[in-house]
Amino acid sequence: MTQQNSMTDVSLEGNRVPTSMTQIGIITKYEMRNYFRSRRFFILLGLGLAIEALLTFLVYHDGGSSGFVNGLQFYSTWWGDSATYIVIFSAIFFGGDAISGEFQNKTGYFLVGNPIRRASIYIGKWFAAVAASLIIIGIATAICLVNGIYYFGTSVPSQFGESLIFTLVYLIAALGLTFMFSCTFKSSSFSILVSVILLLFGFTVIEDLLDVFVHIEPWFLLSYGSQIIGNILMATYPAHTTTGLGFGGRHGAPITITMFNATVLEGLAIMLLYFVVTAVLGLVLFERKEFN
Repeated sequence: MTQQNSMTDVSLEGNRVPTSMTQIGIITKYEMRNYFRSRRFFILLGLGLAIEALLTFLVYHDGGSSGFVNGLQFYSTWWGDSATYIVIFSAIFFGGDAISGEFQNKTGYFLVGNPIRRASIYIGKWFAAVAASLIIIGIATAICLVNGIYYFGTSVPSQFGESLIFTLVYLIAALGLTFMFSCTFKSSSFSILVSVILLLFGFTVIEDLLDVFVHIEPWFLLSYGSQIIGNILMATYPAHTTTGLGFGGRHGAPITITMFNATVLEGLAIMLLYFVVTAVLGLVLFERKEFN
């Protein structure tokens, strides 16, 4: 109810309706407050800190710098494995029910009844989700850098900076997807469930099946584009296509497996396209959905 009261309390001289930018700023501000009051931000922060603490312990237990060939391998092992999961959980926590919660909890009746554009509501909530996610990612990045600098000095590989940029692109794409699902369903449970299934399991399973049985490049999957986050941290960027043998045929017979790796430009294009399409589609769905 905080957001709804905030919009009601906002009045300018001459009874003028607040501008779109003012509306977006108010929605962002109170959505951030909702994150803190519902404790979902602190829950995700605690989860992230636990993961980073575990990684710190494992690196120390394995001998620190002696367990890696160089700093690049350290950042590849640490950041390449954890960054995508941090993004996925941030998108689910902050975007999974951003809009559907307004329908399920009936708070949308009070929010849209004010002189405020639905686009302002949508964009304000999206900005809040991005801001909260950036705090989580920023803390994880700082812990990673502290460990890396401690073991390998202040010379941070340039590939880590590139990987961080790719992580942020993946973040806006994942949030666009979860916001679209949140606008599709009026139940928070459904929108969150679909987001979890697709981001954590669905895309990866489909990609593996395509590699093994169909042998076509899964360029239409978000998980395929996000590969560049970890691939850029490898000493040699993986070849676009590799072919090998695996076991999975009839009676355990060997089968040909074709593995695809997105190029940097391809990965960026896929993630940005996901962001544009899903964000716009989500806004269109929200604009047309009725509160009944």
